[in-house]
Amino acid sequence: MTVVAERSSSAPPYEAYAAIMGVFVGGLGVAGLAARVFDRNPACQSALDFVVLSAASFKAARTLARDEVTSFLREPFVKGEAHEGDEDPVASGDVRQAIGELVTCSRCGGTWAAAFLASAQILAPRFGRLLTWSLAAAGMNDFLQAGFAALTEKANELEERA
Repeated sequence: MTVVAERSSSAPPYEAYAAIMGVFVGGLGVAGLAARVFDRNPACQSALDFVVLSAASFKAARTLARDEVTSFLREPFVKGEAHEGDEDPVASGDVRQAIGELVTCSRCGGTWAAAFLASAQILAPRFGRLLTWSLAAAGMNDFLQAGFAALTEKANELEERA
């Protein structure tokens, strides 16, 4: 007697994951091919470009996964209403779940953001740099705001003790 396990809706959507990875790798391949066709040299990027790209991809990913302004992008792929992040992806066992997992995970979105921004810098340098540097500045602003809030809270705490 053979027992066949039925797929439940909680099973990971492996086929959708594979499709999403195919789009990611295919997109990078197309960007690489376009860079060759348009004679763009990706090797001209510096260490500073890498640091700026890192800050920009952090900000883009956090914006996608957590900010109210991008809740309309997350809404179709999460349980309930998307609001200010921390939503759970739908457990549909299909592409909708896989995309939900992608758009609610800042680490996952960061990979896509980095690939998009790096490709934009190579294929459309003026636009790519403007977008990357703007996002990087916004990301640094987040760190500075958090640092300022922490210092202010600590100063107020010390003042109350005195």
